[in-house]
Amino acid sequence: MDITIPRGSLKGRLTPPCSKSYAQRALAVSLLAEGESVLRNIEFCNDTLSAIRCIESLGAKVRRIDHSTLAVLGGFSPKNDILQVGESGLSTRLFTPIASLADHPIVINGTGTLLHRPMTMMIEPLRRLGVEVRDGGGYLPIEVKGPIRGGEIEVDGSLSSQFVTGLLLALPLAEEDTTLRVHGAVSTPYIDMTIDTAKRFGGKILHNDYSEFFIEGGQRYQATDLFIEGDWSAAAMLLVAGAIAGEVTLDNISTLSLQADTAICSALVHAGASVINEENSITVAKRELQAFEFDATNCPDLFPALAALAAAAEGESVIIGTKRLEHKESNRAETIRNEYAKLGIEVDISTENIMKIRGGEIHSAVADGCNDHRIAMSLSVSALRSDGAVEIKGAECVEKSYPDFFKDLERLRVK
Repeated sequence: MDITIPRGSLKGRLTPPCSKSYAQRALAVSLLAEGESVLRNIEFCNDTLSAIRCIESLGAKVRRIDHSTLAVLGGFSPKNDILQVGESGLSTRLFTPIASLADHPIVINGTGTLLHRPMTMMIEPLRRLGVEVRDGGGYLPIEVKGPIRGGEIEVDGSLSSQFVTGLLLALPLAEEDTTLRVHGAVSTPYIDMTIDTAKRFGGKILHNDYSEFFIEGGQRYQATDLFIEGDWSAAAMLLVAGAIAGEVTLDNISTLSLQADTAICSALVHAGASVINEENSITVAKRELQAFEFDATNCPDLFPALAALAAAAEGESVIIGTKRLEHKESNRAETIRNEYAKLGIEVDISTENIMKIRGGEIHSAVADGCNDHRIAMSLSVSALRSDGAVEIKGAECVEKSYPDFFKDLERLRVK
């Protein structure tokens, strides 16, 4: 699907979709919990649908109560010997340790760009926990055979926190206690989300400054009724849109959230946007924007939204943390540079771990979403201040996380 976004102004309020990061974690623990959990405010994007397929394959009974509510009857009892994770990196690294609870082989496989994303960080730690692992040279498909037993292991956390999340949610069900030492942990807010989700289902995870975790074995998760909060990753795009093209109010989001991408508020303030924070909503309005410096190491999903913000700011903005972008849906640093060049914006990634963006006019162009949902959304937001319109190829990639993104953008447009 190709879509053309004309220049325009925004004004209005809406509710962003639920946090798919929280939703996938909640679905995973619902599978492992005793009893029937109710998950409310679920958004059925592709990544969430992948997680639902995974828990059904692993034994959960899922029924839809209404358009945004699921009932999940837990019970880990794998039905299939192949676990299809789609193109979801989180589902891959989340459900591989969970699948390792089984005492028979299960193959984890995916599709698209996920087949080219490295999974080496999972292999040796799982083996040290007693799991038999057969891998395709560090990439999917991977076969695991447990049961995972617990023990003492070390994990490289410098590339992603997702595998740590999978271990933290699976290991409470192992027979033995586990001491997990994590080197170079990044995206620690996502680990906070994992610990918080486990706690809501009665699980207990202790840690020492994210470098050492203690997980007692033999725990039992209990079913719960959980409302999934709004997604700050999606909200970031809409708030930046308000900062550069009018005024946007978003409901069901709170700056008290554990989600890493609440940090977008800091970037917006530093850039000079008007930011009004209320108890369960936030409003961002357009002001004259100035270049800013921001460290996105712990919130790498913000890079595309920050690129749109920096492109609208006067001067050269500096964003730190490009090392975290290589193994996303695309190599996001290169993709941002290449696609924004088509719009007339200079993006420099020649300095290690740093992206520099010089703000300027957005020119009409044909750009490519590069099968990356966040890139397509970023280009669409920047298109609002183009000198005409921007056509985006492959815009259907937003289905991965925010299927209604383009509809919501039009709802906010001043007619």
